[in-house]
Amino acid sequence: MSGDEHNFLRRWSRLKRQRPEVAVPPPELPPLESLDFESDFGAFMRAKVDEGVRRAALKKLFSDPRFNIMDGLDIYIDDYSKEDPIPAAMLAGLQHARHALFGPPGEKEETQPPPASSDEPPKDASPEPQP
Repeated sequence: MSGDEHNFLRRWSRLKRQRPEVAVPPPELPPLESLDFESDFGAFMRAKVDEGVRRAALKKLFSDPRFNIMDGLDIYIDDYSKEDPIPAAMLAGLQHARHALFGPPGEKEETQPPPASSDEPPKDASPEPQP
């Protein structure tokens, strides 16, 4: 090390050791019982506040009835175990669309050959030798 770097590190170390440790007092918080919706909850969100006190303040805040209002965007809260019958007009439209797209329900087209059974070997395969 050169002399300048050595002096810099020595001075930095000395100043770091001399710096007094300042004890930060805990923040002044209002009593939880006095909190209401209009209270300032920002003091409870600081890093030095105990987690239990922070949670108690948030519990007090969200116990307000203003946070218990449905906003209409909760689409997954319905009871889907109850049947909702299809209206007759919509069912008639679906039947009409099925007939228009696929024809009457009695007609079936047989354009594909029936599937071959899996027990028969393919026709182009050579017979297996018998032992």
